[in-house]
Amino acid sequence: MPDAVVIGAGPNGLVAANLLADAGWSVEVLEEQPEPGGAVRHDRGVDPAFVSDVFSAFYPLAAASPVLSALRLGEHGLRWSHAPSVLAHPLTDGRCAVLDRDLDTTAASLETFAPGDGAAWRRLHETWQRLRPDVLEALFTPFPPVKATAKLAMRLRAAGGLRMARTLILPVRRMGEEEFRGQGGRLLLVGNALHADLSPESAGSGGFGWLMSMLGQTYGFPVPVGGSGALTEALARRLEARGGRIRCGQRVGRVVVRGGRAVGVRTAGGDAVPARRAVLADVSVPALYGDLLDPEHLPARFQEDLRRFQWDFATFKVDWALDGPVPWRAEQASRAGTVHLADGLDELTRFAAQIAMRQVPDRPFLLFGQMTTADAGRSPRGTESAWAYTHVPHEIVADAADEGVTGRWDTKDQELMADRVERQVERFAPGFRALIRARRVLAPPDLQARDANLSGGAINGGTTAIHQQLVFRPVPGTGRPETPVPGLYLASAGAHPGGGVHGAPGANAARAALHRHRPPGLTRAQQLLTRRDRTGARR
Repeated sequence: MPDAVVIGAGPNGLVAANLLADAGWSVEVLEEQPEPGGAVRHDRGVDPAFVSDVFSAFYPLAAASPVLSALRLGEHGLRWSHAPSVLAHPLTDGRCAVLDRDLDTTAASLETFAPGDGAAWRRLHETWQRLRPDVLEALFTPFPPVKATAKLAMRLRAAGGLRMARTLILPVRRMGEEEFRGQGGRLLLVGNALHADLSPESAGSGGFGWLMSMLGQTYGFPVPVGGSGALTEALARRLEARGGRIRCGQRVGRVVVRGGRAVGVRTAGGDAVPARRAVLADVSVPALYGDLLDPEHLPARFQEDLRRFQWDFATFKVDWALDGPVPWRAEQASRAGTVHLADGLDELTRFAAQIAMRQVPDRPFLLFGQMTTADAGRSPRGTESAWAYTHVPHEIVADAADEGVTGRWDTKDQELMADRVERQVERFAPGFRALIRARRVLAPPDLQARDANLSGGAINGGTTAIHQQLVFRPVPGTGRPETPVPGLYLASAGAHPGGGVHGAPGANAARAALHRHRPPGLTRAQQLLTRRDRTGARR
């Protein structure tokens, strides 16, 4: 009987399993798909000569994560690669805002939009440098991050106190207007905020846009050499080296509760897998509480709160194998790994408003990835492995382009939307479509079929809006990995701090389980040594 069963071999599940194995626990990970990784996988499904990331691709949060850093995944084969520039936001008039790991380069780019905007970016960066240690500690540690919050409050006071706090909770459009005279700095902030399901007018979107921008400035948007699955492979190798076991093709159908406590799981095939100490679930919130647990184990108020759970936007993605580099009108975009495509702030606001009205946007905001630019081995020399994704409503009532996209996501819907995505790229890169050797379309149901956690193509485990963050994630009064069922822990992006590949939800769940079983009277170091003695591990 393993000490712990982990449901799901996504990055959070694998991080949790690794930390439990480090503490001497025996761990078994059950994964529904035929391979581990969740939304961190690559393949050659577009063209055999091209490596394509199926889901996520760039990992600034992984680069900043103390959780992943502590696992020393480089010792298990993981290597990182960077594009020459982090991010570009071109406009159709040929101007381009550039985010570069070199601060002077970023500042110089913004200065071309308006005199003084380079200095304004430096001021935001100076604030980040003062707050960064405590921001990251608060972000990646269990909720509530009492010590980190206290230290952050002291640093905020030194950085301007309430004025700085006000800036961070502003809507990102307003934040950009207050900080910059020209469009360049505003575009970087707003585009980064729209990596999540936040509109430019959402409260708190300024802080998110600032955070993502500063992560890019400091850590870049790195990619695993060879494909996103290289990160998964390193996590899996590390776990197996410590005695952990991963079983793929094993869909869990039920969490077994006995005597008021989680004691294991039952697979869809009927196999019982007991757990001596804990069950950790790297699954979505609705799946855990709506499918894997009987309602009788949940308080009535908790069940009522779950009915108010909100997903983030649905996602539509296209992968391409290109016969040459993208012919950007703005040359600076050719050096960037990530390119944001929207012709100004008003187009970004229009895009978000159409989604809010449950319309398929007519000019979709695109996150465009140039993977060979970021990692030269992704495709043959002189070609480009590329992708773009955009967001669409979960429930569609109209097509803003009046082209007949219905939301059924049949072949007709997919082709219409993929063509629309390509036309948007053409606005900024005339001649793009002539380079397409092959393409793959992944509509919301396709993403969900490849990873059940991505319900309807939602990639962040639930909305990033403030009403479902911190103490409200996943429902009011929670914010921690413990669930109403003792011995069961939520280890997915549905828990604090939410989406992104950084491992914090998995780490927090593992630490909660370890804390629950810590022998009284022993220090953490003594406890670890005791476990290693018992399991025969090397000291």
